[in-house]
Amino acid sequence: MRRFCLLAILSLAALGAEEIDMFWGVRIPMRDGVQLNATIFKPKAMPAPLPVVFTLTPYVADSYEDRASYFARHGYVYALVDVRGRGNSDGAFEPFANEGRDGYDIVEWLARQPWSNGKIAMWGGSYAGFDQWATLKEHPPHLATIVPAAAAAAAVDFPFFNGMFTSYIMQWLTFTSGKTGNLKQFGDSTFWNEKFRERYTHSLPFRELDQIAGNTSTVFQKWIAHPQPDDYWDAMYPTPEQFARIDIPILTITGHYDGDQTGALHYYRDHMRYGSAAARDRHYLIAGPWNHAGTRTPNRDVGGLKFGEASMLDLNNLHREWYDWTMKGGPKPEFLKQRVAYYVVGAEAWKYAASLEAIAAGTRTLFLNSTDGQANDALHSGTLDGDKPTGQSAADRYVYDPLDLRPGALETADNPSYLTDETEALHLYGDGLIYHSAPFEEDTEISGNARLVAWIAMDVPDTDFEVNLYEILPGGGSVLLTSDALRARYRESPRKPVPAPPGEIVKYDFHGFTFFSRRIAKGSRLRLMLRSPNSIQLEKNYNSGGVVANESAKDAHTAHIAVYHNADHASYLELPISRAK
Repeated sequence: MRRFCLLAILSLAALGAEEIDMFWGVRIPMRDGVQLNATIFKPKAMPAPLPVVFTLTPYVADSYEDRASYFARHGYVYALVDVRGRGNSDGAFEPFANEGRDGYDIVEWLARQPWSNGKIAMWGGSYAGFDQWATLKEHPPHLATIVPAAAAAAAVDFPFFNGMFTSYIMQWLTFTSGKTGNLKQFGDSTFWNEKFRERYTHSLPFRELDQIAGNTSTVFQKWIAHPQPDDYWDAMYPTPEQFARIDIPILTITGHYDGDQTGALHYYRDHMRYGSAAARDRHYLIAGPWNHAGTRTPNRDVGGLKFGEASMLDLNNLHREWYDWTMKGGPKPEFLKQRVAYYVVGAEAWKYAASLEAIAAGTRTLFLNSTDGQANDALHSGTLDGDKPTGQSAADRYVYDPLDLRPGALETADNPSYLTDETEALHLYGDGLIYHSAPFEEDTEISGNARLVAWIAMDVPDTDFEVNLYEILPGGGSVLLTSDALRARYRESPRKPVPAPPGEIVKYDFHGFTFFSRRIAKGSRLRLMLRSPNSIQLEKNYNSGGVVANESAKDAHTAHIAVYHNADHASYLELPISRAK
């Protein structure tokens, strides 16, 4: 045992890391009398007070001990704080509701401690990214910088997107129920697949999912009573005036396959829109080829894809360099050559731009077309053409029957695959459309956000749409590039539902595609797939136009959907083409 301890001490010395102290069960008072629990890590040798970094988490402080230890061994005090109602903190946890005020109180309490020099920063991703923005919008005087990774944005990408809830929210709410971590329950995919499938196969209302899952103790019912942005959700997101007051440096991190990329970039774009010129100049963005977890710990293997060695950033080190720059007067991290750093898959290299808008030199427009309305599977697909249609052509049609259980019965809640085969494209069961481009004549970098404008008519007042864009490799495999989804009633505004007029041709603008950057190989084609999702993973839209969470089999209406592509109604895909070769 003594030999093991000696080896551990020698290992720390070899790494040049400092020895640390830990203080467990530290109580931080909130303005309403609730006390939050913190575990404090700091260098053992502290000749002077230091900057403090903290994580505010619903996942119980112990889950981030490795991060806290790392930063404490590299010259920072680190505080792991349980949100109210979780871990050892007092109070009741209502997701997204209290973190702004509590974050403010934590910042100012940390600034007053004898081991603090008054400069406070935050670290964390996902929910711990959200609460950085929630804290910042309250403008605590001693908050020096934030580094939000994969930051969820309430009513933007979680718990719903464009009005569409996912079954996953019940899994997550159980993960964060009560005081404990509940990690085993959260990770039991067999259990969750069974419960999601039970609701799906019996055509039960989404509102009953908490009962089916055996947990009615959460805010699930409150959330589904607010299925669109409103005052309840607005209180959790910075106002334009709050964005305008931001005056600290920010480092935003997201990934091509980050499930909260939409939220992360929503904060970023709103700050670019409302912030001052000086504040915008100090907001940096990194978009790597990562999934959600990879925004904190990169992995070269994501959903069947394998990325280059350059994708493996040491994000702990980059954070340390960022904190050294913003709180200790050190040099700016060398990696941050310009305000936007993005990874180009295929080229397997990082590139830089002054802004998101500066990445692309222009756009390429591909118009949807077909022969005699044939676009229903990979073998009888429509086309993506460079020329705008000039005449009349038959619309492409499909049928979405919400009582057809074939499409989603075999789906699972396991990790997604982004490198796919042709199974999905060959088995749409008539409920979708497919379009292919011609093979690319040269390697072409597409970097940014795609957009689809589609002219659609249907005979029901509402349904859901899902759009996926793939690269079809010369060898036949397909790689998912980006996706978007839209509930028809929210086509004009996410806040004001408007029923679809039966039989009328209406413009649908899909502008919520996720950011991606990929060098499309010469000989590859693009595949666009548009369908109405029918999955155990989603709140099912039964097309009645009523409250979707209340709908069940008795409310089902079969949707007959037509996509138009003629001179009067030219549907098209718009792609951001990079200036870089």
